[in-house]
Amino acid sequence: MLSRQSLLRAGAVLVAAAAVVSGCSSASSGGGGEEQAATTTTDINAIEVSGKFGETPKVEVPTPFSTEKTTPKVISEGDGKKVEAGQRVTVNYVGINGADGETFDSSYDNGPAAFTLEDGQLIKGFVSGLVGANVGSRMLITIPPADGYGTQGVSSAGIGPTDTLVFVIDVEGASDVLKRATGDKVKAKSGLPTVELAKNGEPTITVPDGKAPESLVVQPLIEGKGKKVEKGQTISVHYTGVIWPGGKSFDSSWKNGAPASFAIGAGRVISGWDKGLVGKRVGSQIMLVVPPDEGYGAEGQAAAGIKGTDTLVFVVDILDATG
Repeated sequence: MLSRQSLLRAGAVLVAAAAVVSGCSSASSGGGGEEQAATTTTDINAIEVSGKFGETPKVEVPTPFSTEKTTPKVISEGDGKKVEAGQRVTVNYVGINGADGETFDSSYDNGPAAFTLEDGQLIKGFVSGLVGANVGSRMLITIPPADGYGTQGVSSAGIGPTDTLVFVIDVEGASDVLKRATGDKVKAKSGLPTVELAKNGEPTITVPDGKAPESLVVQPLIEGKGKKVEKGQTISVHYTGVIWPGGKSFDSSWKNGAPASFAIGAGRVISGWDKGLVGKRVGSQIMLVVPPDEGYGAEGQAAAGIKGTDTLVFVVDILDATG
């Protein structure tokens, strides 16, 4: 999203969303070179999961495995509160392709991942499969293409258009997430862009006619009451970005329909964000005026209409911070 390489959202293979149809695989076997359809398993109880909560599970999937609807199964039940849609969950997970039994994604080597349980942020089946689970539970979820990556699959992960996904997920935590910034309003310094908020909190940014500042400006607009954002945490934000001069909008999570999540202070986003958001409190709204050397540099971002001489203005609502 805000990385120097791309404006697209980054993350694990989970963040792609799609919908369409499912099918089953075939394999060749036996007799005289004739091709014979492999027997497809559809019963989630045929999948064997062993190991303790918090440790990398051993998962044995009879292949090919297929399902027509997202199906969750509790492997071991926790005693925490039930997970609700829209919450931010912290999980460890392993993803396995039901067609061939191969692991295509896992968080266990790098530590837990944090996601907001919203369609568009995650594949649909991951969301619906976790809602209602207790924190502390280990869940097995099987997901058809319609609730996963659809007919396009994910070729880079070896996932075909008819492949069922099998996830084992340890639910380590769940918390409510703000929908917009909330706290005490702060008067901005003169000469900076002005901001008007819609009823839902979406900002409209108007840049002045004058020359943009040459150095990074970090201007709080709302002082939140939550915990301070720490370097290396994963934050959830709503944001709008415009170009100075002109004020043309080039990116907005509000328009995308869901908050964005990413690591902060870790070189995963432009340096103006890393420098400007670490140390701010959850609930805050921050205006960032980002010169080229703290943004996309002299190369700019042609796909977004950003020149190498453009200054960027962001209004960022900090909704959550975990990790």
